[in-house]
Amino acid sequence: MPPLTYANYLDLEKLLTLQRPRSTPPEHDEMLFIIIHQTYELWFKQLLHEFEKIEKDFSGGDLFGAIHSFKRVRTIMKVLVAQIDILETMTPSSFSSFRDRLETASGFQSIQFREVEFVLGYKRESTLRYVKPDFPGADRLQHRLHERTVIDHFYDFLETRGAKIPEELKKRDLTQPNGPSEQVQHEILKLYKSSPEVSILFELMTDFDEGLQEWRYRHIKLVERTIGAKHGTGGSPGVPFLKESLFRPIFPDLWAIRHEM
Repeated sequence: MPPLTYANYLDLEKLLTLQRPRSTPPEHDEMLFIIIHQTYELWFKQLLHEFEKIEKDFSGGDLFGAIHSFKRVRTIMKVLVAQIDILETMTPSSFSSFRDRLETASGFQSIQFREVEFVLGYKRESTLRYVKPDFPGADRLQHRLHERTVIDHFYDFLETRGAKIPEELKKRDLTQPNGPSEQVQHEILKLYKSSPEVSILFELMTDFDEGLQEWRYRHIKLVERTIGAKHGTGGSPGVPFLKESLFRPIFPDLWAIRHEM
């Protein structure tokens, strides 16, 4: 075997051949469009990797492991928002120059982003309409639909800290989205006041949640300034669908108690 190098460790020769513009002759900005979206998919993969660890940390009562990982996912969200700044250097006319080459391809078909939503408890039947059974990864998304979410594992963590979690939450229908609970809010508020180290985790979770909402907002404004009220590529519903999730917190219980602290 040849010695391990930077290039073959990262499989760079293969990686750098995966950017294949469809326009002929290639439109200059299509390369940027491809690289940005490929990079997003790599970050989505990392987020899923981190959330799998966070679920284990939560169910194992590992406070400092969860704190460490939430610092990381919060920082990744900042990078995802910053990437929109780069994409916004592409004008609407630049995008129009190659948009028809995308045919039926659409960001609505990103399986990994839907996985991120499902893992975080935002399970929407409507998203499955845009995922055909033959899409690569569609089976993973169906599996995520029936899995416990980060929030369900968070309930485990709260119990390790003496919180009382309602039985109906522990036995809930996992195919449905997580929602707010006054009892959980009461327990979180008690921990805020009695466990300063746990409050650090709660604030990091809120930071991440805010970062995700910021990314959604910036993404919507990017789409609006690029294609306006048009449907997305492949007939996807565009801005109206994106706005369904705008300002919808992932951890509503952490937001609901702010006025009581």
